[in-house]
Amino acid sequence: MNPTQNKQNAIAFYKTAYEGNPRKAVELYVGNEYIQHNPDVADNPEGFIEYFERMQREYSDKSIEFVRCIAEGDLVALHTHQTWPGNDEYVTMDFFRFDQHGKICEHWDAIQQIPKKSANPNTMY
Repeated sequence: MNPTQNKQNAIAFYKTAYEGNPRKAVELYVGNEYIQHNPDVADNPEGFIEYFERMQREYSDKSIEFVRCIAEGDLVALHTHQTWPGNDEYVTMDFFRFDQHGKICEHWDAIQQIPKKSANPNTMY
């Protein structure tokens, strides 16, 4: 288990999928099993591919910034800032579990839209 390599792979996986090539992301970074906890995405690699291909078709003008990446044991956490068309901004927190071969085998996430007004001057990331 290599937390540093897992961090690099989690970022590469997410970036590759988000920027429009989820099939390549799955081929390079996902193991024999892929358990999905996001209720909007089917529970298998093909469901992940279909979801991100649809996002690319419908929202090709989007960007992602990886703000933080933390690894411990077989888990990697990503904290991202996403900007979607119309300057619609989101903060996401994704967790990936890696198998014994260094491949992603499970995913959880939480997504929150960044509000236009805040009770404090701090960013959400």
